[in-house]
Parts: sequence; C-alpha cells; structure tokens
Amino acid sequence: MVMIVEGLPYFAFPGKMKEMVQMMLGLEDTRLKKIGFILMLAGLGMVYFAMKGQ
Repeated sequence: MVMIVEGLPYFAFPGKMKEMVQMMLGLEDTRLKKIGFILMLAGLGMVYFAMKGQ
C-alpha cells in the first residue's frame, strides 16, 4: 500500500516530480530534516486516528 501511495505522484506527474527533486537539492539539510520530521508526525497522527477509530 505504501509503495502505491509513494509511486502515484511519479506516475501521475513525472515532470512536476523532477522539478520538486531539483528544488529539494537546493534546500539546506536542516530544512529537509524539519520537513521530514513534520511528515513523520503527520503520518504518525494519521495512523493513531485510524487505529483509534476501530
């Protein structure tokens, strides 16, 4: 399931994904770490609420 969700943007918008990768190459490591941390928290929150609803 995770691979489907992660692969969907590359399949649907390959040009935009290339632009995003180029943009990410220009970001500082600390900024990427902050973005990654926020995404991890968001994912954890989604899993929590999905499990809470069962």
